[in-house]
Amino acid sequence: MSAKLPSEGRRADASPPLQPTAPAPTPTLLVRGNLQRDLFRLGVVPCAAVALALTGWFTHSRLQTLEAAFDAEGQAVARQVAAMSDLSLYAGDLPALQNVANAALRGGQVMRVEISNSAGVYVTAGPKASSLAQLRMFTSPVTLREASRASAFAPAGSTAAGETPIGLVQTFRDTTAYARERSRSLIASIGIALVALLAAWASVRHMARTVARPLRRVSRTVAALQAGHFEARCDVAEGDSRASTGNSGKGRAHELTVLAHDIDRLAERLQRNRQISEERVREATAVALQRMAEAEQAALSRARFLAAASHDLRQPLHAMGLFIDGLLPGASPAQRPAVLRLQESTEFMGVLLDDLLEISRLDAQVLTPAITKVPLAALFDQLDAQHAATAVETHVRLRWSDRGLAVRSDAALLQRIVGNLVANALRHAPAGGTVLVAARRARGKNGDSVRIEVRDNGIGIAPIHQGRIFEEFYQVANTERDRRRGFGLGLAICARIAALLGTRITVRSALQAGSTFALTLPAAHPAEATAPEPAPMALTPLAGLHCMVVDDDPAILDGSRALLEQWGCQVECVATGAEAIARLGTGDLHFDAVLCDLQLAGDGDGMDVIDAARRLQPDALAVLVSGATGPEVLQRLRHGGVMLLTKPVAPAKLRALLTTRRHAHAA
Repeated sequence: MSAKLPSEGRRADASPPLQPTAPAPTPTLLVRGNLQRDLFRLGVVPCAAVALALTGWFTHSRLQTLEAAFDAEGQAVARQVAAMSDLSLYAGDLPALQNVANAALRGGQVMRVEISNSAGVYVTAGPKASSLAQLRMFTSPVTLREASRASAFAPAGSTAAGETPIGLVQTFRDTTAYARERSRSLIASIGIALVALLAAWASVRHMARTVARPLRRVSRTVAALQAGHFEARCDVAEGDSRASTGNSGKGRAHELTVLAHDIDRLAERLQRNRQISEERVREATAVALQRMAEAEQAALSRARFLAAASHDLRQPLHAMGLFIDGLLPGASPAQRPAVLRLQESTEFMGVLLDDLLEISRLDAQVLTPAITKVPLAALFDQLDAQHAATAVETHVRLRWSDRGLAVRSDAALLQRIVGNLVANALRHAPAGGTVLVAARRARGKNGDSVRIEVRDNGIGIAPIHQGRIFEEFYQVANTERDRRRGFGLGLAICARIAALLGTRITVRSALQAGSTFALTLPAAHPAEATAPEPAPMALTPLAGLHCMVVDDDPAILDGSRALLEQWGCQVECVATGAEAIARLGTGDLHFDAVLCDLQLAGDGDGMDVIDAARRLQPDALAVLVSGATGPEVLQRLRHGGVMLLTKPVAPAKLRALLTTRRHAHAA
């Protein structure tokens, strides 16, 4: 019986290699996370689970077989000894019992035999083990055999001889060999499982690499296409994938190859489309550059035209204003209305030219704002004094709310912006309406700010017009171009001044709901804000002031002479720059003011006269009077630090300048 055990163990150990190791093909195309790791996990885990399950089942069966065989052999020996010792034990034949026990030991199945009964018979054979942990005991009762009595002739009610045990046989087997065989079976099972897992790991790793390699190329190609490198290609050959995967990978390799070829065709199409797009972009860029150059040339031509037209218009307008102002005191009652109308028309033309000059100066960036701390209370007081009469005349309530705030800005430029917004609000507010100029704190990008708002409850501005109200000459409700309602340049100038101050004007309006114009400026501490400069001193007579007028226009010379002499000045008119410089350098003549045109006859330049006046008579007030408003001229005058009066010069402005000179001379 024991000879069969090794063969049974070999049959049980030979079964694990029959387990399946092929991975499922469907999950190999998953691309979540690391593709090769996912493919490896999806291939190895099922194989490992199946291998471990089969190995555990076969190992458990093998160990149960060993256990059953070991117990069966020990129990068989015990029954055999009990069957051979029944008569000897019944007769009390101790030598015979000893021979039976010794014969059982010679078979090698057990290492100790004990035969005993209740009458005190006790026979042993074999050494007594010191440790019972290595022994397993098997017992069998000793009964008399049925052949020892004639059971067929026994009377009714008698007891059979073999039914009652007459003794007990105990055999002991050593479990060392059994434990060794059990350990060998476990080690063999574990080895087979490891070999199966290693084979599965190698196979799945090879297939994962085979599948992941072309997919990596496809992924890199897609990434390159996304980055704009349309020349990238997958370069995946069908033969390479099929050779790596074998027959089981033919379908998968074919699908990967088709995918790679589709990506390559897509890349080729994208490359062609990009080439076409680049060609179209180059053509469009060339057209745009050409049109931009044409627009710039047109803008330069327009600027030159406007500069020349402005100068040519300012010359006669300046002379006209001088003559009209000189004629007004001596006009008869019948002539006075006509002279006043001429003066009004001249003033309107002067305002228009001044606005054009202002826009030209802002576009030429020749203005540098003087940033100071401006208290809004003082600013609003000045604006209220300026617009209160208009508000009363139009029956509009003009309200101010400064809240004690101050801002960091240029006081004059800020007054120009807010004043223009207030004038527009008064012009469009209905009779009985309200115009509110309010300041409040706001949170800006660079810290605390102050938001100045000008609100009215007028007719409002339609959304279609709100994007164009800051354009030059654009007026919503002045289609007839009534000059008394402005020229459409005020908001354009305010927008440019706001940009110069580092802010912008916003508008919020709706039809029949009024309008709100606002701008945001950096906040200043009210206690540190400086008060505005006091108003200039009252004009004083100019009698005795010696003036030189340099201009190549006889009309301007005549008009200037008449006006200045009417003010009591001593006037000397010069037509050329050379003559003016000569008179300044004689040393006999002292001039208090030199008024010189910029563009003189021939190649004469008024800047030369101004420089000579500064050098030869430094105490004289040197003023350049010109109608040129081009950006280049304004930049030149700014760099030279020359005081400029733009034609046409209002007589009041000229008188104020000369009065300031008289005060300085008197001091």
